[in-house]
Parts: sequence; C-alpha cells; structure tokens
Amino acid sequence: SRTHSSKVERACSAMMNADMDAVEAENQVELEEKTRLINQVLELQHTLEDLSARVDAVKEENLKLKSENQVLGQYIENLMSASSVFQTTDTKSKRK
Repeated sequence: SRTHSSKVERACSAMMNADMDAVEAENQVELEEKTRLINQVLELQHTLEDLSARVDAVKEENLKLKSENQVLGQYIENLMSASSVFQTTDTKSKRK
C-alpha cells in the first residue's frame, strides 16, 4: 500500500510539475509577445517623433521660402516698373 501510495504521489507530482511547466511556458510566450509589442510601440513612437520634427522643419522652410518669394516678387515688380521696356508709351500704342 505504501509503494502504491508513493507511486501515486510521484505521478501526481510529475503531473503538477508538467502543468507548472506548461503554465510557465505559456507565461514566457505571453511575456515575449508583450515585450515585442512594447518594443514595436516604442519604435512607432520614435518614428512619429521623427516625422513630427520633419514636418515642423518643412513648415519652417516653407515659411522662409514664401517670405523670400515675396521679397523677390516685390523686387521684380520694382524693376519692371522702373524699366522702360515694360512701360507703355504713346509712340508704341500709336504704331499698333
């Protein structure tokens, strides 16, 4: 009876160990998946920060170029108004 009892105890112990190993393996898989997802989220956050910074830089560059274009446009307008080539004269209109 004692031998039978110890065999049953060993069998129960082995089953419990197997169950615990299975739970531990499952937990390990879950932990690895969580770690992978956290790393992916962090990578996406960094990418978003980089893109956001790039958008800000492009906006700033765009404003600078708009300002430069306005200055150039005004300069060209001033040159055209000062040049006789772009002025309509009475002699030119009489020839037409």
